[in-house]
Amino acid sequence: MPHSHHPSLAPPPPRLLVSDHVAGRVSLLDLPDGTERAVLEHRHLSEHAGFLALPGGLVACVDDRAGELLVLDPYGPDPAGALVRRRIPVAIPAEHLAAAPDGRRLAVTTGLGRNEEAWTGLLTAVDLDAPDGAVAVRVRGRSGEPGVTVLGGPSPLVVLRHREPGELLAHRHRDLMAAAPACPPAEPAGRIALPDDDGHGDAHDPVTGRVFAAAGSGVHRARRTGDGLTAEPPLPWPADGRSGGRGYYLRLDPVRRLLWSCVRGGPGDPGQWPDWTNDAWWHHLDSGVTGRLELGPGLVFRLAVTARHIAYSRVHPDGDELILLTAPTGAGARPRVTARLPLPAMSGAPRRGGTPWDGVQRRAVAASPGGGLIAVSRGGHGEVHVFDADRAAQVATLTAPTPLDDGGHLALVTPGDGAHADPVGR
Repeated sequence: MPHSHHPSLAPPPPRLLVSDHVAGRVSLLDLPDGTERAVLEHRHLSEHAGFLALPGGLVACVDDRAGELLVLDPYGPDPAGALVRRRIPVAIPAEHLAAAPDGRRLAVTTGLGRNEEAWTGLLTAVDLDAPDGAVAVRVRGRSGEPGVTVLGGPSPLVVLRHREPGELLAHRHRDLMAAAPACPPAEPAGRIALPDDDGHGDAHDPVTGRVFAAAGSGVHRARRTGDGLTAEPPLPWPADGRSGGRGYYLRLDPVRRLLWSCVRGGPGDPGQWPDWTNDAWWHHLDSGVTGRLELGPGLVFRLAVTARHIAYSRVHPDGDELILLTAPTGAGARPRVTARLPLPAMSGAPRRGGTPWDGVQRRAVAASPGGGLIAVSRGGHGEVHVFDADRAAQVATLTAPTPLDDGGHLALVTPGDGAHADPVGR
């Protein structure tokens, strides 16, 4: 349940979870002043699985060293002593994390971790309120790097998105929880073949129950039919006269009910990443309207959702920036770029001729759908820059005691922000 606050007290400030998954530290900071409220040492979070907002202001993540799902309570009665509400054993290396809309049933998939190829196909199903005490159960499926969503209802479905061959697999959560010991094989209740073997990016709309999977040919859609899935026509990447490329990331904007991605085009050689093109791609879930607009060249990947804006970070040898888009709210309104705010360079930034992800620094970006603040990390420098989207201005620079190598990972929370309406880890 959400925490109540005495009416005479000022509402608590936004808070920022800062994870340095290389150094093994997680801190909870007040915003914008950066007052540290709690610290977790020796915790190496799965940056890829990310943070997952749960109902009641809770946040879930996976410790990729300990093999534990952590349920955090950023606004608990005593965060300094009780930031971790639950610790639940799960299979690692964690690849993706998702929950059913009510936050009770979760699923964690496994990926490469520090390995050259996939070596485990373990899937962990979690029931935070399991009546028999069997809170987490592991089963074996296909090895790979599957995405995951969990559809709600009386009998939740765990939907895995696989590559090579591309397919969606639907498992009844209750069947996974009833599995025998020692990681038995799990047979899906339903499956849909995907035409691509390059799926990357998943989203789930709790309002309609639809699942979305990004691939080269478009955003594939499926809806629940009983305990199975029915495919629907995919959403195309081309829009507004702009074509080429594809998105590798999907995110639900619960405020405006939009799907967002970044469509990457340009050279296939990763060493030519500064010449990649990037477009913001969006699709209105209720009207069906889809659009694209140019962001600029370089490396653009994940995005963050604020109350009134969408934020992308762009890395480029000529200068990095935070790009703010107004998010449409009325009928016929379309996103537009309203600000490009410079970000200080990273000394270990990717360079032309090398890949933008091997042995280089990156940036994490975070925001809350209940407020206007945006946090962007400066990998290798131990800094987090805080911006006010409504003012299009930087309001603080926070300094971490560790370098935040690889960019770290961030989650920005505001009481009652409704972030759990996007039930996929980010």
